[in-house]
Amino acid sequence: MVFTISAGKMVKWIPRLSESYKVLAFDNRGAGRSDKPDIPYSIEVMADDTAKLMEACGIKQANVLGIISMGGRIALALALQHPGTVKRLILASTGCRAVKTGRFKFLNALSRLPVFKSKYPQPDFAKARQLEASRSYDRTGSLEKIEVPTLILHGRKDKIAPYTIAEEMHAGIKVSKMVGFDDGHLFPIWKVKEFISEVKKFLEEQQ
Repeated sequence: MVFTISAGKMVKWIPRLSESYKVLAFDNRGAGRSDKPDIPYSIEVMADDTAKLMEACGIKQANVLGIISMGGRIALALALQHPGTVKRLILASTGCRAVKTGRFKFLNALSRLPVFKSKYPQPDFAKARQLEASRSYDRTGSLEKIEVPTLILHGRKDKIAPYTIAEEMHAGIKVSKMVGFDDGHLFPIWKVKEFISEVKKFLEEQQ
């Protein structure tokens, strides 16, 4: 299984999923211990980063789990740009297109919460580069090209990526299943047990 979210934010999930799967978790461009060039980023480039990392690790195909806004967009882009690398796709708290600009300001403030603290602080310029990449991404018209089994997990009270965007992805991706949570954008962090349970159930159903 491959995670597309900064590895430092996944500490609660890795041990639970590692009980059943081999997990590759890494820091995306601009975060953690990965390079932080002060140049424009794009979701497409970060998807290419992911594909190259998988290749370097000898992983030809994997279940891909993209969580919380940008992580989900990268997973989505990976499935579109490198379809052969994705066996099953799981998208949580994310969307195929950007939300209103004001929400990105809130997301920037949210990233400063203790739960997102890291031993490797993210420079402000790198955070801005990531946010701009996420804000400019829109693949609403490409969803039908995704042909792998897909699970969409989303909070019904999500104010950053509204529930309607998740419904939009569900309608656009042919082989998709959607599960709603009675919570907001960070439900994978607040409801770890329930979140992991849905992920494992989906993967077991697809075997």
